[in-house]
Amino acid sequence: MGIIKEPKGVNFIIQSPPLNEAEQKEISEFITMRKAQKLAETKLSYQIKTRKSIIRSKQKS
Repeated sequence: MGIIKEPKGVNFIIQSPPLNEAEQKEISEFITMRKAQKLAETKLSYQIKTRKSIIRSKQKS
């Protein structure tokens, strides 16, 4: 893999405008909501795996 060079006259550096308070709050709420969703999905996945293993162990007995 080689080095990628910028073509002449093209600048790949992008600077975003600063966020206002409402935008910052909206992004923070989204991140908090997404983390809660991921945590719930992880817990649900764990519960399903646990239930399956319990059912399998009972069937073997």
